[in-house]
Amino acid sequence: MEERITGHTGLLALIGSPVEHSGSPAMYNYSFARLGLDYVYVAFDVKKEDTGDAIKAMRTFRMRGMNVTMPCKNEAVRYMDRLSPAARLMGAVNTIVNDGGVLTGYNTDGEGFVRNLAEHGVPVRGKCITVAGGGGAATAIQVQCALDGAREIRIFNRKDAFFARTLETAERIKKEVPDCLVQVCDIDDEAALGEAVGASDIFVNATMVGMKPMDGESVVKDTGLFRPDLVVADVVYNPAKTRLLREAAQAGCTCVTGKGMLLWQGVSAFRLYTGMDMPVEEVRERFFKE
Repeated sequence: MEERITGHTGLLALIGSPVEHSGSPAMYNYSFARLGLDYVYVAFDVKKEDTGDAIKAMRTFRMRGMNVTMPCKNEAVRYMDRLSPAARLMGAVNTIVNDGGVLTGYNTDGEGFVRNLAEHGVPVRGKCITVAGGGGAATAIQVQCALDGAREIRIFNRKDAFFARTLETAERIKKEVPDCLVQVCDIDDEAALGEAVGASDIFVNATMVGMKPMDGESVVKDTGLFRPDLVVADVVYNPAKTRLLREAAQAGCTCVTGKGMLLWQGVSAFRLYTGMDMPVEEVRERFFKE
């Protein structure tokens, strides 16, 4: 690394908290070296209240780009000069590109999800999709699927702190993409969830259920809802095969793990920063093997 850092080397970074577990520095720095790009990528632990200071530093240091993770995604929107349509609808930014001092905020999480489905031969256009969850990942998926032509999106979330935001997201989608039908329900309404899954082409778990310490749980209690023509996707990537996916696979469903979403959102951000394609197959083999 030290042999290729010079006075011309451009800086990119990840901000959020915690970030010490992130695989992004390894993925990006490998790709920069592989493609001969004079950039270096680091991670900074930044609290929500310090988001503005971090973005000010981005301008001062003329950093080319920045990835943003929780809890800074929503806060970062306030400091952008421009927003992509997806970031504007989501009210959250995960990628910032600095073009000569003009900061544009993007959100590639939803793109990563849709691309991951496509890699498994599953398009979203014209499909009915049920999404469990109302947090950042869920919102990104809902917005991107609507923008990419989903026919109907049924959103299930607990009546908690995220529920009001879920309703607001649904209203924004309806205004921006009027051809997409959007419905919001209480996830504790098992009858409504069962009806929605039965009518859907794709079911998505965008909650933390399935992730440790909830790795023995599934957001779908009734495994009789699974059927061979249903696609079941999970945003949880550790473990790669959650209880939801294991039980869905036993019923013959097409199953899509969360690791691909993580990979492809990074691929999209890399192109925004560099205008080049990340060496995807090499990165997948090194950092995303299941």
